[in-house]
Amino acid sequence: MVQKMSGPRAVTATALAAEVEIAQPTLSRWLREASIVESVAKARVKTPAATPRRPTEWSAEEKLRVVVAAAAADADLGALLRREGLQEEDLTRFRAEAIAGLTASRKAPGSGAEQKRIRELEKELKRKDAALAETAALLVLRKKAVALWGEEGEDT
Repeated sequence: MVQKMSGPRAVTATALAAEVEIAQPTLSRWLREASIVESVAKARVKTPAATPRRPTEWSAEEKLRVVVAAAAADADLGALLRREGLQEEDLTRFRAEAIAGLTASRKAPGSGAEQKRIRELEKELKRKDAALAETAALLVLRKKAVALWGEEGEDT
């Protein structure tokens, strides 16, 4: 009933009352209550754009978007900062983070010679770990043998 009274082709409460045999004051009350409930529901739902967030909570995509927009809007930088709720320090930090991210990605792969050297060092480390484990096992066995049978030179 409320949809019929509030939709795109809305019918008046009086006309609907005659059609469905419900009292007109009851239909009008339902319409008022529905509009109150709808306005309360809209007030409770917060859209992400309506909720101001601190610049430290921004995603990388949002930060990059602002850095690019700031580069494009040189003359109107103040208006951009006000609209985004930022200060110049935030924008400077965003630029530094973007540059650091791009710089780090270039250094990550490394050269073939570096990768080969790393593999050699890892192989050597595994070999030394195995030798150390073997030596430790031999020392433990020697202690047990001495505890059971005594030293080699003793007469027992």
